[in-house]
Amino acid sequence: MSDDPFLDIPPVGAPRGARPQAHQPLRPDAEPMTANEPVNAPAEEPLGPVPLAPEQLAQTEAALAAAQSECAELKDKVLRTAAEMENLRRRLERDREDAVKYASSKFAKDILSVADNLGRALAAVPKDDLDPALRNLVEGVAATERELVNVFERHGIKRIQAEGQRFDPNLHQAMFEVPDPSQPAGTVVQVVMPGYTVADRLLRPAMVGVAKGGPSDAKVDTKA
Repeated sequence: MSDDPFLDIPPVGAPRGARPQAHQPLRPDAEPMTANEPVNAPAEEPLGPVPLAPEQLAQTEAALAAAQSECAELKDKVLRTAAEMENLRRRLERDREDAVKYASSKFAKDILSVADNLGRALAAVPKDDLDPALRNLVEGVAATERELVNVFERHGIKRIQAEGQRFDPNLHQAMFEVPDPSQPAGTVVQVVMPGYTVADRLLRPAMVGVAKGGPSDAKVDTKA
């Protein structure tokens, strides 16, 4: 007999004098069963969709349609905002480029009179029989004028080459007409004051005299 009295109790329903059966230990890999765990419980079947009442279905469809409409409206607003921001970026970039390109326009327009006075001084000096001292002075003035024109060009300011060109109202301003049958009508034969451009923008039109009376293929409007 064992030292544990509970192990000596014969199983229920055994005949008198029967030897008690020893309890077999559980296997190490066996999982203990809980008191509430059903034995061989059938697997639960998945529930199908619950049909909605007509009123609920109508409300759901209306809510879905409203949500889709709101989504489309918000998407349209986002696209419009993105387009406006892109246009603003391009406009600011163009303004910045113009500011850099035409930064010297106001200063150049104010200093054009200096170039004009240098040109007038050179035109007033006789070409022949110059005193050596006066010749040196004229050469110095001419060099100053050339340097000023070079400075203009380094900053994108260029003198308009008008003489001998066909009159262009976008670049020239006609001051008078010169009767000259040897030149085609509408040809610039005299430049009173040179014109200038900065980048691709007109800074000042060239003031010119235009030939009149010569052969012409087309009528030139000198009053533009």
